[in-house]
Amino acid sequence: MKKFIQKKLKDQKGMTLIELLAVIVIIAIIAAIAIPAIGNIITNSRIDAVKSDALNVLNAASLYEAQEGDIAAAEGGLTVEELEGAGFLDDAGSIPDDGDVVTGPGLSTTVTVGDDITIEFNNATIQEVNAAISSSEIRQNGGATIGDGAGTEAGTETGTET
Repeated sequence: MKKFIQKKLKDQKGMTLIELLAVIVIIAIIAAIAIPAIGNIITNSRIDAVKSDALNVLNAASLYEAQEGDIAAAEGGLTVEELEGAGFLDDAGSIPDDGDVVTGPGLSTTVTVGDDITIEFNNATIQEVNAAISSSEIRQNGGATIGDGAGTEAGTETGTET
């Protein structure tokens, strides 16, 4: 058996240059397809994280209002920093805590995702954040405005200029 295997292996010298180039081309094509798709997945997850962080801030504000009283009665509303300081919010995540205001039911702030996507929360409510357009649409449009400015359950606008 050993002689049989040695005889068969003796005739095989390895892969030809053309076979090797074909393998390299196939790997390059797969990489060219996969790398942009992975980049989009990462960007979409960052956008989803911003939306989740906004929901966390709004839920913390709801808890604050239930325990402490009407947020609208506070002069100028609450800041994210005040919610953190009062123990209603552990971490604001990607929502900056430098003067962002939660008034009544809505959050007003602007968050930049990466270098080219801006999400503006315009007195956005929990319902508006939940109903916001998908992450892939936000990415394709370069950003979005979530909320109608009135703290109601109306719309989400896409493609805002910043």
